Amino acid sequence: MIDMRDLRKDFVVRVKAGRLRREKRTVSAVDGVSLAIERGEMVGYIGPNGAGKSTTLKMLTGVLSPSSGDVRVCGLEPVPQRTKLALRIGVVFGQRSQLWWDLPLGESFRLLRHIYRVDPAAHRERLKRCRELLDLDEFMDTPVRQLSLGQRMRGELTAALLHGPEVLFLDEPTIGLDVVSKQAVRSFLGELGRGGDVTLVLTTHDLADIERLCRRLVVIDHGRVVHDGTIEELHARYGSRRRLVVDLDTPLPPGFTLPGATMTGTEADGHRVTFTLDTIAAGAAVAGLVGAAAVRDLSVVEPDIEDVVAKLYTAPR
Repeated sequence: MIDMRDLRKDFVVRVKAGRLRREKRTVSAVDGVSLAIERGEMVGYIGPNGAGKSTTLKMLTGVLSPSSGDVRVCGLEPVPQRTKLALRIGVVFGQRSQLWWDLPLGESFRLLRHIYRVDPAAHRERLKRCRELLDLDEFMDTPVRQLSLGQRMRGELTAALLHGPEVLFLDEPTIGLDVVSKQAVRSFLGELGRGGDVTLVLTTHDLADIERLCRRLVVIDHGRVVHDGTIEELHARYGSRRRLVVDLDTPLPPGFTLPGATMTGTEADGHRVTFTLDTIAAGAAVAGLVGAAAVRDLSVVEPDIEDVVAKLYTAPR
């Protein structure tokens, strides 16, 4: 559905070169990105501020022309075939709106049906599904300007899907949302992704969105792809490990070791012990501990993806 080959976007900026002089400098916002995304994939596309995420999305949607390289979305060239492409993609930008500010939400949806020339029966069916999954009914007659941010975002998602797009681009869709609204949006996107009919590309700084929705993670930094794979592969690459936190009735015997794990901390006079699971599974680790001491309680702590991504951003290139 999406094919990028050595995609580049350069900008010419003027920088200070002395007290009165400025000189031109070329900055590569996207520097040779090559990716292929298949139909039905849910891909997280992340990176620090200024990494090139939004620039990439703008080239994929036809807003910006690439400086060089090839790009196809749904088999179309985004810029020269932008009108055709608009009928086959949906776009949600967290800080931009495609709804009419002074109209009730339902009227915006009706206008979009005419703009995209959607069959009335198909429009009703899609709107019905979105109303059910996103709980829109209570504010369908409310002007967009009076909606809360969470309500408006649910409206934006619906507006992007009413014409039946094959690809949905999401740029910070949960930015600024409260916990309840975030959960509603994530649940809806998860349901949409499980259907396999829509390819989703998600950019966000909220890595909880990525963990819950996307199996594939693409990390871009300084305009280049520095990781393309699963979250598990990212953890493995940077040595992230699960931790086992155990509460004991009595401390472990002196010199106790657990093969395949490293003891990384003790608290409460040895009654709470933390192990990093290097090569051993959690079940086997628990079995080894039960044989050595009386276990009162335990928990397995998953590695924090935010810490891993921070390491990736700061790693030397």
